[in-house]
Amino acid sequence: MMTRGMALVAAMLMGTSVQAAELSIFSAGAPEPGVHPVIELYKAKTNNTVTVRFATAPAIRKIISENGGANIVIAPPAVIKEASDAGKVDGKTQVPLGKVGIGITVRQGAPVPDVSTVDKMKAALLAAETVVYNQASSGNYLQDLFVKLGFAEQLAPKTKRYPDGDAVMAHMIKGSGNEIGLGPITEINQNTSKGLRFVGPLPADVRTTPAMWRLP
Repeated sequence: MMTRGMALVAAMLMGTSVQAAELSIFSAGAPEPGVHPVIELYKAKTNNTVTVRFATAPAIRKIISENGGANIVIAPPAVIKEASDAGKVDGKTQVPLGKVGIGITVRQGAPVPDVSTVDKMKAALLAAETVVYNQASSGNYLQDLFVKLGFAEQLAPKTKRYPDGDAVMAHMIKGSGNEIGLGPITEINQNTSKGLRFVGPLPADVRTTPAMWRLP
């Protein structure tokens, strides 16, 4: 089964009608704040209905590999390429939707670590009681980064990983002590009104902003 995406944003901006009474979307969680407003604009313009399922990039990869389908897939480029190479999606006209960087968060009122350089971030993480991040694409990037920086083994006993960003943010909001969370900046910003503080992005030397893609 090939999933063929249809151009949600392009259809709205260019006046093109999408031929579907119901549009289905698989999306990674990081771009969620931007996806919802676009869906509402599309629904108002077309009167079509939209169903959207947010999942981690590894979960989207598994769903597609098992012949799960949707009209639009929003995922990191590596996931799209893999699915396209396997003939599961039409990747010929993939379009960059945006970029989401990884950030660092603590609870409001907790000590704010200095993460302005790689060495200072490393020291802050090693000094934390708990380091929390997800098992999705951003978490996998962090795990590889900590290995490359040479302190993954030291960090492992205090590391707590959750399946997705929502669970990471929930842990941080309800947590205690000197805990540091890491995850997509969009997810952190969604929770600053619930008790989290955005400390900053990863240091420039190790910063990543993986592009999220839409399949038109």
